[in-house]
Amino acid sequence: MAQTPEYVLQELDAAYSLQKEQINFYRENGFVKLKQVFSAKTLTYLNEIVSAEVKRLNTQHLPIEQRDTYGKAFLQIMNIWTKSDPVRQLVFSKKLGRIAAELMGVRGVRLYHDQALFKEAGGGHTPWHADQYYWPLASDHTVTAWIPLHAVGLELGPLEFSAKSYQLQEGRTLKISDDSENIIQKKLTLNDFKKVVEPFDVGEVSFHSGWIFHRAGANTTTHMRKVMTVIYMDKDMKLKAPENDNQQADWEAWCPGARIGEVIDTPLNPVIV
Repeated sequence: MAQTPEYVLQELDAAYSLQKEQINFYRENGFVKLKQVFSAKTLTYLNEIVSAEVKRLNTQHLPIEQRDTYGKAFLQIMNIWTKSDPVRQLVFSKKLGRIAAELMGVRGVRLYHDQALFKEAGGGHTPWHADQYYWPLASDHTVTAWIPLHAVGLELGPLEFSAKSYQLQEGRTLKISDDSENIIQKKLTLNDFKKVVEPFDVGEVSFHSGWIFHRAGANTTTHMRKVMTVIYMDKDMKLKAPENDNQQADWEAWCPGARIGEVIDTPLNPVIV
């Protein structure tokens, strides 16, 4: 297996100068988009290695028209870091980990899990949802880095955010579905939460908190929308008793061996920074 190029390793671990205004924006709105986190050269390499693993590991072969709404939204491959050393270098990026810790204001972060989200040509929308519905985590000190592996125009279905919607309690019990799209959309509109949908430049990365409501539009192009994500949690995060079947499944899949009420310190949840 080819070694990760030194310029990529250096960039993955390099410092990123977060401005106070960016940190404040994240804490007020529940998300932030950061420019030039990675160079075009490094993104080209990351695109190649992640795409190769998605192709190798993908088990979804049904035509899009035969899938449900969730299945039409994207190809989803999880914990690639456990199967690929080059992808592991990305997931364990000190740069990304430090950004996550600074945004949340915690001493350090550990990994919850990674996932590639590749929206196929003609792929459907990703319904409104909040990620933390799925997570058996005791606090909201969680953040997802959404890393496009190329520029993402509006026609490709970039991530959309509902600013400050972490304040909304309604909709938190809904998994990704047609119901979540319709019900949450109505609640967000009634409560005047601002919808933010913008393209992503090459090297631009967004970070969003676990309870922020977000979605993505359909991919109306003939090209795959390729995104890698890394989910971080406070390194002192404790496991809570699952409140739904999805949280139980996440406990078993992403933090096996963790104990309720104790710090989630397992081989699958290493400290990043």
